Amino acid sequence: MQSQHEFLEGKKNSRKTKTVVQKFGGSSVATPERIKAVAKICQSTKEKENCNLLVVVSAMGQTTNQLEDLLGQIVGKERKKNLSADNLREKDLLLSSGEQISTALLSLTLQENKCPSTALTGWQAGIQTTAQHTRARIKKIDLKTIEQIFEKDQVAVVAGFQGIYQGEITTLGRGGSDTSAVALAVALSAQRCEIFTDVDGIYTTDPRIVKGAKKLDFISYDEMLELASIGAKVLEPRSVEFAKNYNLKLLVKSSWYPERSGTLVYKFAQNSKEKQDDIIKTKTKIETKIKTDEMKEYEKTLEEKKAVRGLALDKEQARLSVIGVPDQPGVVSKIFCELAKKNISVDIIVQNVGYQGEAEIDFTVKQDQAYQAKVELDRIAKEINAKDTFLDESVEKISAVGAGMINEPGIAAKMFRALGENKINIQMISTSEIRISCIVSQDQGQKALKLVHEAFGLDA
Repeated sequence: MQSQHEFLEGKKNSRKTKTVVQKFGGSSVATPERIKAVAKICQSTKEKENCNLLVVVSAMGQTTNQLEDLLGQIVGKERKKNLSADNLREKDLLLSSGEQISTALLSLTLQENKCPSTALTGWQAGIQTTAQHTRARIKKIDLKTIEQIFEKDQVAVVAGFQGIYQGEITTLGRGGSDTSAVALAVALSAQRCEIFTDVDGIYTTDPRIVKGAKKLDFISYDEMLELASIGAKVLEPRSVEFAKNYNLKLLVKSSWYPERSGTLVYKFAQNSKEKQDDIIKTKTKIETKIKTDEMKEYEKTLEEKKAVRGLALDKEQARLSVIGVPDQPGVVSKIFCELAKKNISVDIIVQNVGYQGEAEIDFTVKQDQAYQAKVELDRIAKEINAKDTFLDESVEKISAVGAGMINEPGIAAKMFRALGENKINIQMISTSEIRISCIVSQDQGQKALKLVHEAFGLDA
């Protein structure tokens, strides 16, 4: 994440008019009928709130996956996993087309509804990024074009997921439209950023897997960031990090049921008076209806009476192992520095000291980087005289998250017991102050999620 100073180069602080940013995911704009429904939500917001409205959209439905499949048919599935720098440039050009289609269609729909609008690509919206294709980061935003659209009292419809670096189109990685929306909201000093999806908020876990999952009315930035980072699909981690850094409130809602209150993601207050004031202000600003009993439950949460707030199951994990590693200073550094040079992000790391001066190192990466990581690890292993390397893509990661974990003993024990008593083997473990993660076999992931959800009393 860039420094605050860098990003604020693109921010104007002189805006006095109310601004709202809305983002709609791929499922929300998957068909012409869904695009028409989204247009009604946008138009309603514009008319009722008399505000500047900026809308960020993802590609329609499975468009990005379809474009990925086309790429695989051209270069081959294995080759697609290890593209050259030039290939990645073309891949960004290909994948960015999906958002441009949905952006144009939504803008046309608004115009048909007599709601003036202008569609913009990421670069037309002034989103400037770093150079790295397929995984670029936003550096700053030039708001000139968007300001001109607002001056005409039009809705600005922006293609998410993309930006520009020295004339080259770049993309922000999967889920990048969330980051586009939050970054634009920050740059515009927006009152809020609404993330519309196919579920009506953040749940204690994936309701499609665990029927008893319960919707949360509020969740802290830290808790949401952990959940997003460990596999929860509702928000992209970088978008939550952006929101946290600039204290921007996020409201996650359903595009099918926009009248429902959704889940508010923001910074929890620290003392009792601040908590009450914050709840009242939030209720007024976000215009959600919170029942008395829900407010009481929220106060309990703030006092950390329920240590675990949510669970996530990450199905896109891969485990790599290097065995027979010389047990000497600098070797571990060599491995992970070399991986970092290739922009390979490592998650859980476990080192087991063996015998006769050798060790074994295991670590996890995202599946879309597993092939590249294996190639690099094979090369590194030869350089450090390690004996062998292995790749296992049949693993999943289950994680429990909650700000109250730090103050409540026995959380890890309860999770491990729920898994152990049901014959689910834990391959790797990682913890932070508010998170516990376990790597389990792929065929036991969903079962593990249901068991741990029940063990922590999260069922609705």
